[in-house]
Amino acid sequence: MLRWCAIVVLACSGAFGNPTPEMPASYDTIIIGLGAAGCTAASTLSKAGKRVLALEAMDRVGGRVNTVPFGDGVVEVGAEWIHGTEQSRVYNLAIQNNVSVLPQDIDFEVYRSDGSIGDKAVLNELMNFSLSVIEEPPETPEPLGQFITRRLKDYMKEKYPALLADQDFVDNLLEFLDLVIDNYESSNSWNEVSTESKYTELGGYQHMSWHRHGYKTLFEILLNTYNNGPGYPNLDIKLKKEVTQISWPQDPTQDVVVTCKDGSSYRARNVIVTVSLGVLKERHTSLFSPPLPTEKVTVIDKMSIGVICKIILQFEHNWFANFNSFGYIWRNDDRMEVSGEDGWILNVGEVSSPMGCSNTLTLWSNGDIAKRVETLPEDVVKRKAMELIRRFMGKNRTIPEPIAMIRSSWFSNPYTRGSYTYDNLSTPQYPHARATLAEPLVDSSGAPRVLFAGEATDNTHFSTVHGATDTGFREANRLLTKAKL
Repeated sequence: MLRWCAIVVLACSGAFGNPTPEMPASYDTIIIGLGAAGCTAASTLSKAGKRVLALEAMDRVGGRVNTVPFGDGVVEVGAEWIHGTEQSRVYNLAIQNNVSVLPQDIDFEVYRSDGSIGDKAVLNELMNFSLSVIEEPPETPEPLGQFITRRLKDYMKEKYPALLADQDFVDNLLEFLDLVIDNYESSNSWNEVSTESKYTELGGYQHMSWHRHGYKTLFEILLNTYNNGPGYPNLDIKLKKEVTQISWPQDPTQDVVVTCKDGSSYRARNVIVTVSLGVLKERHTSLFSPPLPTEKVTVIDKMSIGVICKIILQFEHNWFANFNSFGYIWRNDDRMEVSGEDGWILNVGEVSSPMGCSNTLTLWSNGDIAKRVETLPEDVVKRKAMELIRRFMGKNRTIPEPIAMIRSSWFSNPYTRGSYTYDNLSTPQYPHARATLAEPLVDSSGAPRVLFAGEATDNTHFSTVHGATDTGFREANRLLTKAKL
């Protein structure tokens, strides 16, 4: 799920906080990363009266949420929806601040690569069945794709034996469902995902949109800047501050020291690290001094973070009628005609229309192919995307050229290195990996000095913004509770 203005100054003012030259060099807590987890932790501690410094490597707040002005509104380059409305910190914050969030009904229409339209009722039934069996995992863990394929064939044997006998149809359907699952999981293949998972959906509607408010509103609420709010005087936010080392002591009398790439350093009693799993994989050996414990390094290595790439196109007018989601199913013969260098278009199985901007379509790609799409020239991506759209949807309509395009780059971005985590095939062997990742590093007195938050550390709501916010609150509350003892 997903993913602002550029600010160059070191200490933010106005939208994100007040100038704080008088603040002491030492803070109660330093927060590294200002995504959903970091902003929630900063908000929680600031409200409790703590002196907080928040360091963000990028030139914006939001992390893997990125609301961008586009056309006559906004688009979400990262996380797009509030997944669930019951017991959701994110949804509740919107409602408490009188921000309207709207349900986005997913009205799916499926096209084939010869331009024909698939049987909507049957295909939606088969897709919904395939998604539903995820909630009924087998006793013995296995690759998710293998499990869904077996259950789907059993279902089709009972309800659609003629379709099951059509091997081309079955092959094409399974390829499409693989892409659908991969877009949920951010994986390369549905067979890289384990059926064993603690992931739990919140109750209520699963696709709530911030529409023209944009997901950025969440961060304005968290940082007390929504509706020209004053921010928090005891929260110091510094953007474009890439952290290169966190030195944490065993001596209870010493501070944690955080050093940045520009040579600056800051001291605090403790640090909350909210960087992505992708960044931890790439940098943990140089980032922490002393190094992380072996058990934490092991789970960082064994866990997986995937990649989603969005290609967002805007048109002068809405030519795609009233549907807001489209599926692309390739026929075998058509698939064989696609050249190797254009093979990435086979990875685009879904197209959607976002609520925050008119006349706009988003093409979704995943996994290693998404990494490649991030690096292709913009004109190539736009041209091939339009060839793809016209192949599937242009049989009986004239499709105009887009007037604007934007795409995501979550893997190329050195400060994210991926979109969100999923439970891979190592999950059964490391069932407590997320809990291990979340364990704080403590000094000789047992006091937490380095704490970890972010969606990857949530056992049941990983990959979501509400999961990330919950972890930020969890770690801030850990410090506040400890202080009361």
